[in-house]
Amino acid sequence: MIRRVLIAVLPLSLSLPALAANKDMERLQMQVIGLQGQITDLQRVMEEHLRELKRLNEALAEQNAMVKRANQEQKAQDEALQSSIKDLTERLGEVRERIQSSAQPSYGGAPPAPGTAPSDPGAAPFGSPAPGVPGAPQPGGAPPPAPRELYSQAYADYARGNYDLAIQGFQEYLKNYPSTDFSDNAQYWIGECLYGKQKYSEAIEAWNTLLRDFPSSDKLPDARVKKGMSLERLGRRSQALTEYRYVVDRYPNTQAARIARDKLNPQ
Repeated sequence: MIRRVLIAVLPLSLSLPALAANKDMERLQMQVIGLQGQITDLQRVMEEHLRELKRLNEALAEQNAMVKRANQEQKAQDEALQSSIKDLTERLGEVRERIQSSAQPSYGGAPPAPGTAPSDPGAAPFGSPAPGVPGAPQPGGAPPPAPRELYSQAYADYARGNYDLAIQGFQEYLKNYPSTDFSDNAQYWIGECLYGKQKYSEAIEAWNTLLRDFPSSDKLPDARVKKGMSLERLGRRSQALTEYRYVVDRYPNTQAARIARDKLNPQ
């Protein structure tokens, strides 16, 4: 009887460790399944974050492009406005000068008083008409055109792309009126004309003349930037960067400095 009981109980005692091991395996399998689910959730969240980050980067790039385009358009508008203001100012000065010239007495009637002689028109202050009728014969040859008229004609030739005529006009202006308020401008526009003709070395020389002869000119920042651009055209990038840095350091709040910064940090 005892032997039969032992034979019946023995298989049960042997199966208990196997049952415990199976439960441990089941628990481990459940934990693994749970971890796999968490990993899947984390991957999904990460992918969503990456998609959102990509969308934000694209939106930021688009916004930066819009800001850049807006700045370029504003820059073009500012340059056009400045050019229009300068042109209107020059035209107003020309009209004023013509009015003043027409108000001068003519020598067609009574001759000048004995002992007097017409003054040299080249020595007259800028914007003031020469004594006598414009173009009247005087000792030493015909007088040059009035300074405003000469400058305006040269600038008009430049605006129309007639660079050779413009250079000739500005050089004549400097020859007859070397120390007026517009003498430095004339020297600057000679450089611009040569730049337009793609004669970059000669343009640099013209702007160097401006820097040397007119050290207090308000055209110096523009001349420095255009000199840098000419140096770049000639393949002298390191020298061009020196000019751009000089403009940014010396004239930080000018339009020329903004152009120089763009040249130093091309997009």
